[in-house]
Amino acid sequence: MNNEILWFILMFVNFMGIILAYRFFGKTGLYAWIAMAIILANIQVAKIIRFFGFVTAMGNIIYGTTFLATDILTEKYGVKEARKAVFIGFFALIMTTVIMQITLAFTPDKSDTLSPALEQIFGFMPDVTIASLTAYLISQLHDVWAFEFWKRKTQGKHLWLRNNASTMVSQLIDNATFTTLFFVVFNPQFVDSLGFQGIFEIFFTSYIMKFIVAIFDTPFIYLSKKIDID
Repeated sequence: MNNEILWFILMFVNFMGIILAYRFFGKTGLYAWIAMAIILANIQVAKIIRFFGFVTAMGNIIYGTTFLATDILTEKYGVKEARKAVFIGFFALIMTTVIMQITLAFTPDKSDTLSPALEQIFGFMPDVTIASLTAYLISQLHDVWAFEFWKRKTQGKHLWLRNNASTMVSQLIDNATFTTLFFVVFNPQFVDSLGFQGIFEIFFTSYIMKFIVAIFDTPFIYLSKKIDID
């Protein structure tokens, strides 16, 4: 099965996952989803793929669902709950990074065959974490603010507009911040290996993928409105 088909399947699975989390666990499910998503996104970003002929990193879909989660929280519970979710994700990623760095410091037994794989996955995580957390905080707090701003401007109408307007701009902020910090500031070797054209290609393709996720999540925020949670 090619990457493009798998990508759309993965996107649908993620959207259904977040709706099920909300349906069964309410806003607690959304908090848990955001914590899980921010961690998985920073692991998935290590996998580089080709998508419609362009080179890009994975993690865009599940990371994009964090914006859907905060939009649902802002819409149904208000800005305070959405910001709480943002900081839960922030805390979860910091603690994951700290715990895994201590874990990697242990000397593995000679029978251990998985330690090198763990080092490959989590060894570069501090750089990813700093870049990701910076981009995450700036973009997510902007998303919560922008969603509420458009909600006031439209007097609570046009849910599709505030969902997409807030998320698309926030995703652009996030993508620009993360790409600059991770690929240029913290890992300048990527400039040598990929060139600025290659880095821009990753940035452009990643944003297009996030843009698509933002469009396709619109029916799911309407679906969340139909779920009655006390």
